[in-house]
Amino acid sequence: MVEQGSELMKKKCVSCEGGASALSKEEVREHVAVSQWEASDDYRSIHRRFELKNFMAAIRFINKIAEIAESENHHPDIHLTNYREVLIELSTHAIGGLSENDFILSTKIDALLKK
Repeated sequence: MVEQGSELMKKKCVSCEGGASALSKEEVREHVAVSQWEASDDYRSIHRRFELKNFMAAIRFINKIAEIAESENHHPDIHLTNYREVLIELSTHAIGGLSENDFILSTKIDALLKK
């Protein structure tokens, strides 16, 4: 069973070791079905594109993401294009796929826009 956003918001990312298993394709499908994030074709990462009002709004958004990522010790790939479009990619590099950490962080990133 996939946890909803409010439950994931309460959680903290935990360290994943190389021996841990990545989420299955089915588990990833369940998670993305209740979010605005998309899975990569190989189900090893998720991504979402955000369009902000202007360049400075995009930079502030990136800085807020960086603060959350650092506090969770789980770091996304962040791309700024077209001066106000932010693409976030999440994956758990230690296991070569997705873990619950990716969905915890994606939920916390989504919450930034609801404030």
